[in-house]
Order: sequence, then structure tokens, then C-alpha cells
Amino acid sequence: MTRSPAINHSQSVLPGGNPPALGQVAGEAGSVLDSGERGCHESSMGATASSATATPERPLDRSVCVYCASSRTAHPEYREAAFRLGEVLADHGITVIYGGGAKGSMGALADGALGKGGRVVGILPRFMADLEWGHPGLTELRLVEDMRTRKHLMLTGAQAAIALPGGCGTLEELLEAITLKRLGLFLGPIVLVNTRGYFRPLLEALTRAVEERFMDDRHPLMWQVVAAAEEVPDALERAPAWSAEFRSFAAI
Repeated sequence: MTRSPAINHSQSVLPGGNPPALGQVAGEAGSVLDSGERGCHESSMGATASSATATPERPLDRSVCVYCASSRTAHPEYREAAFRLGEVLADHGITVIYGGGAKGSMGALADGALGKGGRVVGILPRFMADLEWGHPGLTELRLVEDMRTRKHLMLTGAQAAIALPGGCGTLEELLEAITLKRLGLFLGPIVLVNTRGYFRPLLEALTRAVEERFMDDRHPLMWQVVAAAEEVPDALERAPAWSAEFRSFAAI
């Protein structure tokens, strides 16, 4: 019998504070992700929603937010890379926080981590749960009201952000994380897994933004690029330290 994930219901909270280690994000203490409720409760994905209340968030001790796609028709190498990333993160004892989907790179990422005994937390909008888009085997599934809340809780619940190739949603999430880091509101590592050279055009656009003085020469230090999932843990550990004080050159 397949174990159903634990389901929690949350609202967005405003970022604040600067937690350290394995990257830093703006978050407050007291998250259900790191409380006595973090154990897996038996519940079905179609459970009746309880009243949502604003809950302060803080990162798990070792956790990363992973942005990725749900496409099942993209090149198989993208799903293979996602599956391998899940395995690598689980092997290093790092919790995966992602969008909660079961298909494409999202499902592959979760399956890779779960197959290695890793902890995977999905954050899924209710309308996607109603459409049965959620992964049924996660350690924990949190249902939220909308896409903005999902995106916010994914990042504030983690100490670092990792981007796998994806479409407009993935790119929007990645660029928001970079923007928040520029503003000193997110301080953790941001790692791009450049499977099949997918991020090359984006990196060229960011380089052009620096050259045209829309960004500072120091801003490319905000992200690291790796070719394979196996390189991610080292990139997380070696990422240059970032401080909220660096917002002093956010506007140039």
C-alpha cells in the first residue's frame, strides 16, 4: 500500500532574519517543517482543507529548494539529471523542498531522493491537488492557496536554491531568487544545473545586463553553474558568502 504524504495547510509570511550555514534565507523560527509535526502523518491527498493561518518559517537544518519542470515531453536527459540530483541530495542528507508535482523532472527529482531514503517536502497549490497533479509518496505535502504562496514557502523553507532546466515558471522562480539575493532578502547559494547547456542563453543575458550596467560586476557571484548533479553539493559548500549589506550596491 502506497503511503500518502502528510498534508499541511499554510499561508505566506513576509521574509525577515538571516539564518546561516549551507546558505542563508530570510525566515523566522517556528516552521512546522522543523517542529514536532515533522513526522509523516497518514492522510489522503484529497483531505478536507483546514483553516489556514500564517505560520513563521525557518529553514530545515540541511535543506534546498529545487526549481524544475513538469514536462514529460522534454529530452529524457533532463529527467535523468533530476532523478540523479534527488539521489545525490539524499545521499548527502539534504532535504528536498520542491513544487510537489509527480510528473516530468519534478517527479523524477522526488523519486530519486525517495529511492535513497531521502526526505522530500512538496508545496502544492490546492487547484493542482484537485487536478491530482501531486506526488502521492512524499514525506510531506503542504497545500497552499496560490502560486505566490507556494513559491514563497519553497524558498523561505530552504537554505539554498537549485535550478534545473524548465519553462517559464522555473525561470521566473529562479530570477526571483536572484533578485531577492541582490536585495539582501535571500542570502543562500543559488546553483544552476546546466544540463544540455540549457542555461547558456540566460547566463549570456545576465552577462549582458552586467555589461550594460543594469547589474553590478559583483552580482554574478550570486549564482554558481555546474554541469552535473554530482557537482551540486560542492557548489553549495563553496558558494561565496553573501550578506544583506551587499544591498548597498543593489542599485547601481
